Amino acid sequence: MEKFKNYINGEWVAPKSGEYFKNISPANINDVIGEFPFSGQEDVNDAVKAARAAFKLWKSIPAPKRGELMKNVGDILVRRKKEIARCMTREMGKPTFETEGDVQEAIDTAYYAASETRRLFGQTAPSEMPNKVNLTFRVPIGVVGVITAFNFPLAVPSWKIIPAIAAGNTVVYKPSKDAPHAGVLFAEVMEEAGIPKGVFNVLLGKGSMGDMIVKHPDVNVIGFTGSTEIGCKIAEIGGRLNKKVSLEMGGKNAQIIMNDANLELALNGAVWGAFGTTGQRCTATSRLIIQSGVYDKFIEMIKEKAVSLKIGDGLKPDTEMGPLVHEASLKNVEKYCEIAKKEGGRLICGGERATGKDLDNGYFWKPTIFADVTDKMTLFNEEVFGPVLSITKCETLDEAIALQNHSAYGLSAAIYTNNINDAFKAVDEIESGLTYVNGPTIGAEAHMPFGGTKGTGNGHREGGWTAFDIFTEWKTVYIDYSNQLQRAQIDNN
Repeated sequence: MEKFKNYINGEWVAPKSGEYFKNISPANINDVIGEFPFSGQEDVNDAVKAARAAFKLWKSIPAPKRGELMKNVGDILVRRKKEIARCMTREMGKPTFETEGDVQEAIDTAYYAASETRRLFGQTAPSEMPNKVNLTFRVPIGVVGVITAFNFPLAVPSWKIIPAIAAGNTVVYKPSKDAPHAGVLFAEVMEEAGIPKGVFNVLLGKGSMGDMIVKHPDVNVIGFTGSTEIGCKIAEIGGRLNKKVSLEMGGKNAQIIMNDANLELALNGAVWGAFGTTGQRCTATSRLIIQSGVYDKFIEMIKEKAVSLKIGDGLKPDTEMGPLVHEASLKNVEKYCEIAKKEGGRLICGGERATGKDLDNGYFWKPTIFADVTDKMTLFNEEVFGPVLSITKCETLDEAIALQNHSAYGLSAAIYTNNINDAFKAVDEIESGLTYVNGPTIGAEAHMPFGGTKGTGNGHREGGWTAFDIFTEWKTVYIDYSNQLQRAQIDNN
């Protein structure tokens, strides 16, 4: 069995504790991917020390030169795309057509960030005093701690890591314990791309290690993707230690379907949004809000589509939906299905573990749909993070929007309609960071801002040019060439 190592200061090193944990495929519990380091405080200290030392040199390298290395990262990912995708499928479950998309998003992010290093623009402004110039510059902050979830093992960390490094910061990265191999592969790519020692460090381990990174006094910025519960705890620590924190947390996203919608288009969007990645997306479509005129018809349509989905090992080419990531996730989904039944949800399909010759050794769950769900029910309000979809009836667009906004989260939303007025009204009134018209709640593009409102985030946006706002600070510079003391606000009145 292969033993993997941490990547610290350009070297592959064993954990100081000598302890390891096994990473097991969720599609087959007999398939052990390898043993991964159970890192601790000493390992964190070494990685942060390396990142701190590397920052002094890395920040002084011209940004376009840093961008050339980001392009190298993209080129290597292109070459290794299928290989890396299969590794990710094996360890976290989603089909290879999805993990190849995951790698492609990292490729897009690398190429985009490479170009943005030539556009880290500052601004100039007129001075209120004569013979004086006012300038601003964007400067890197220091050591960035990155902590991410399992569901997008390469795409999501790339949204943080690549802009952070391109902007001149250094990174200490902790992948999810459920997708550590992807972190190792990311380090291999960065090393081959020519990223200098200490600029990018990978620490493998369980949740407690993330806490060590967050609390470390020499880590200046935290980029986190995960649950709202953990994110709020990180925000508390960040506030106490005066650290910049960017949080991307949960979602409870709704797709509205109006009577005039293209129902086939809405169907394809709902199925992809609800059951893609086995529902394990923060942007997953977990609620359908359907106008009464097409309510019953659409339920029959989506039932037929859901029960026909091919469930299985994501490494098999005909698989459409893979397993849940681990047993705890499967039990969580089972719990929510039982709650939905008790609270009066009408089970349309699924609601139980998927079994069979090729499924019994994995964490497979049938695509599940509950209808007649009200806004008072648990399933309408709480994030399940699995292939469970609730359906709620509405009479009007105003009611649909009110139901959509009846959520503690505000990440993504969608509306299907052929009425342009209704579409723009929804865009204006829906409370979410992402809104799709005639498209599912999933499908963000790498060059656009990504993030949510309310319980989903803390105001920052990943992706696109806005990612550089997280990982840079503004420096204002005044150049006075008047050859005399000029007292702003005093002499200028």
